[in-house]
Amino acid sequence: MFPALANGGHGGDVPAPAKARCRTIAVAGGKGGVGKSTVAVNLAMALAIDGRKVVLLDADLGLANVDVMLGLTPTRHIGHLLDGSCHLEELMMMAPHGLKVVPAGSGTRHLAQLGNDGHAAVIRAFDTLEAPPEVLVVDTPAGVSDNVAMFTSAADEVVLVVCDEPASLTDAYALIKVLSRDFGVRRFRMVANMVRNAGEAKQLHAKLARVSDRFLDVVIDFAGMVPHDEYLRRAIRRQTAVVDAWPSSRSAMAFKQLAGAVDTWGEPVSPSLGRIAFFGGQGASLAGW
Repeated sequence: MFPALANGGHGGDVPAPAKARCRTIAVAGGKGGVGKSTVAVNLAMALAIDGRKVVLLDADLGLANVDVMLGLTPTRHIGHLLDGSCHLEELMMMAPHGLKVVPAGSGTRHLAQLGNDGHAAVIRAFDTLEAPPEVLVVDTPAGVSDNVAMFTSAADEVVLVVCDEPASLTDAYALIKVLSRDFGVRRFRMVANMVRNAGEAKQLHAKLARVSDRFLDVVIDFAGMVPHDEYLRRAIRRQTAVVDAWPSSRSAMAFKQLAGAVDTWGEPVSPSLGRIAFFGGQGASLAGW
C-alpha cells in the first residue's frame, strides 16, 4: 500500500550493511501554543551549527509549519513519499548549516487523516537512507492523537515542552499518562519555555514531576529552560532560527545549552522494549499497532 515500506533494494539473502546509530528526539507539547515547533527548530539548528548531521522531520501531517518557520518553500511533502512519487532523500530540503528538513505538507486533508499504517510507513522510510544522520529531531503535533503517540513512542528521547499555564501542565500530564500507560515510555525530558527565570522553570518542573511521581511510573528530567526573549520573536517573524540570526541572545544561548546536553543523556532505551528503531540496524518493528 505504501511504497516507502520497500526494503531498500537489497535482493536475495545478501544482508544489508550495518548502519550508524542515529539518536532520535521527539519534541512534544501536549497542547498547542507552548512553542513546541520553535524548540524543535532551534534545537535542530543548534545541533547542526555544532557540526552534527541533523534531519528535522515535521510530523504535524496536514498542518505543517517547520518549513514556514525556516523560510523554505517545499514543492513536495510526505504525501509524495507515501504515494511513491519520490524517495526520502529527494524530499529533504537544505536549511542553513547543513540542516536537512523533511516537510509534512499543509492543508492536505488525507495527510491530516493518515492512519497508523501511514505513520509507520513514514518511520520505516528512514531505514532506506544509505547515510543516516547523527540526530533526527521530530516535531510532533499538539494533542494526544495516534500521530503523536506513534512518533513519540518510536523515538529514543521525548522532549516535553511546557509553559507556565494550567492547561499546558494538564495536557502535558495527559500526554505523559498515555505514553507511559499505553506505549511504555518511561523517561521524559522537560523544557520550560517562555519563562522569566530559572526559578520559574524549576517550579514548573516540580509541579509536573510531583503529580507524575504520585500517579505514574515515569521519570521526568529537567532538560532546561527558554526565557522570554524579544530576539526569539524577531527570529520567528523573520522566518529563521534565533540560534542562527542572533546567536548571542538569551534564547539562543538556552537552545545551545539544550543541544549541548543531548550528549549527557546517555544511551537510548533499547529498541527491544517494543519501540520502533530509527536506524537501529535491527529492522523496524511495530509492536502494539
